[in-house]
Amino acid sequence: MKVVTHSGTFHADDVFAFSVLREALGAFSLVRTRDAALIDKADIVFDVGGIYDAARGRYDHHMRDLPRRSDGTPYSSVGLIWRDYGRAALSRLVPGIGEDMRDVVWQDVDTSFILAIDQADNGIASASQGHLALLIEAFNPTWDCTQSYDEAFLEAADFARGILLRACRQAHAEAKALSLVQAAARQARDSRVVVLDRKLPWEKAVFEDDLRDLLFVIYPNEDRTSWYCRTIPPEPGSFGQRLSLPESWRGLQEEEFSKAAGIEDGVFCHPSGFICGARSRESAIRLAEKAIAAGR
Repeated sequence: MKVVTHSGTFHADDVFAFSVLREALGAFSLVRTRDAALIDKADIVFDVGGIYDAARGRYDHHMRDLPRRSDGTPYSSVGLIWRDYGRAALSRLVPGIGEDMRDVVWQDVDTSFILAIDQADNGIASASQGHLALLIEAFNPTWDCTQSYDEAFLEAADFARGILLRACRQAHAEAKALSLVQAAARQARDSRVVVLDRKLPWEKAVFEDDLRDLLFVIYPNEDRTSWYCRTIPPEPGSFGQRLSLPESWRGLQEEEFSKAAGIEDGVFCHPSGFICGARSRESAIRLAEKAIAAGR
């Protein structure tokens, strides 16, 4: 299979598009050129050629009538390639990913990662210092460098692969966490308290599933030597609490906290009243129950 993109200076969209194709298709011949004859003979062409026709494997986006997302945002080459080849790429980027997770992870990576490259490449969002787009562009050879653009492109692509891999695996981990929190919420004895058997991201499930009754989430620390009782914020990213921990607990530790909370193995209560802890699962659950009773 022959794949073509443009020669010379490269940007984040063509570098990441190549990285996605490499994972989706495996080995293929890449040619970086603007030669119309070579472009015409290629199986897949992206970011060059002046044609967008997915059925023919043509993925340019530099024409007046450029391809757009459903919300009107213009695609860059990586957005188009991810749309058509991203699901296949996930098989290598996230080994063992199940079909039940594939679309969820694909969508998460598209909206949280690929979209930002589309926006920057099309001038919709500015690429400030440190932006991923500028980091990739920094791989272009300087005027006094002997490295070729093609060599630099492949070096940038290796760097991009590591970022893409981490983005996909993080999205997969979040999707699995979402499923686990949803299951715990369904099994909860009290809809106001969810108990997790490990520490994992839970906020997304709370707000995407609209768990309006939930007030506390219980989970262990990494080595399971203690368990946390964490309040639920009123909205994502907020430092507020739907129900704060009792004022009489706040700022206390160990024996003082245990005595104030009425348990035997208390560890601490944060001064702001958003989290407290105990050394056992049972005590952490009791802390939530006592906080709910005190807040009535």
